[in-house]
Amino acid sequence: MEQAISVKAQKGPGMEGYKARWYANLTRKSMSEFRTLARRVADQLPRGARVLEVAPGPGYFAIELAKLGKYLVWGLDISRTFVDIARGNAREAGIIVDFRHGNAAAMPLKDESFDFVVCRAAFKNFAEPVRALEEMHRVLRKGGRGLIIDLRRDAPMESINRAVNGMSLGVVSSVVTKLTFRFMLLKQAYTKGDFARFMSQTKFKSFEIREDAMGLEVSFQRSS
Repeated sequence: MEQAISVKAQKGPGMEGYKARWYANLTRKSMSEFRTLARRVADQLPRGARVLEVAPGPGYFAIELAKLGKYLVWGLDISRTFVDIARGNAREAGIIVDFRHGNAAAMPLKDESFDFVVCRAAFKNFAEPVRALEEMHRVLRKGGRGLIIDLRRDAPMESINRAVNGMSLGVVSSVVTKLTFRFMLLKQAYTKGDFARFMSQTKFKSFEIREDAMGLEVSFQRSS
């Protein structure tokens, strides 16, 4: 599973300005993870599928997915800075992705618009997690599927330290990143039990939650 390495640290309003640009530069170092996830998702999609990434940040995953096939890809982020960065990255890559500004808990998108929804390393930042899931259900077509990948709150620090050590960061950045995980991100993240409780409050009847060393995946499907 792709590790949900993220340093987004606040619930509610997204990163703006220099914080967003710093995050974009940091996560650019993980392009191999975005490409791996894009290939994995692409293997599940029919030609012409409509895909929404919720909280795409700089847009790296959405752009990599759009490179792989005849998919219609959207990205929705609450940060205007991220939307601008993602649009610029798409132009630079020569790829068409529709990046828009909007809140995951009140998506400015039509009902039953997408075949697949993905949210990577961002769900823990949502101020209204259940509402965000309800919105994912609303915009998915009947039979449509989704995937959430994120850090889990009960991840051991040993696993996090190993992951950070493999990020090729400088000494200072490595220490800061480990402290960020320990004192900020883990406190905001959710457990498998939390996600099971969230999903039980939505219309999703089919879902599966899997864990690995430091993260979890939630796969779900809207009923036909």
